[in-house]
Amino acid sequence: MKITLLTVGKIKEKYLRDAIAEYSKRLSKYCKLEIVEVADEKTPDHASEVVEKSIRDKEGERLMRYIRDDDYVITLEIGGKMLDSVAFSRQLGNLGIQGQSHICFVIGGSIGLGDALLKRSNYALSFSKMTFPHQLMRVILLEQIYRSYRIMTNQPYHK
Repeated sequence: MKITLLTVGKIKEKYLRDAIAEYSKRLSKYCKLEIVEVADEKTPDHASEVVEKSIRDKEGERLMRYIRDDDYVITLEIGGKMLDSVAFSRQLGNLGIQGQSHICFVIGGSIGLGDALLKRSNYALSFSKMTFPHQLMRVILLEQIYRSYRIMTNQPYHK
């Protein structure tokens, strides 16, 4: 299975880049992982809803360039469905059984995802009611994907 992580913005913090590299290495024995970062738009202070929508749409267009028609798209959204690790693992496993060979996880910018991307999403996922920095969510998502593969292969996953 191929998993693509589509994200807005670059990771500047070394400790987050190191964590992403570690989980990418761990995942390499379970799947083909690709991480794509697209440029973010600068959001002016006190931007109007019209300006914010325009920014979300521009970032969304950049992300959409990497999504093929047959990709299964999972967007990370505040209002998405929350799953525990076992249920998330089942979800990924079921996608493989259903013949989905490419899953794209999408993490938008700081003000969310554009309308076209939200419409293209096959599944909206949320990890918490809490708000996390988008850069940290990349690490959390990769860790949960790794944990899912450990669960699917009946390996200990509480380490």
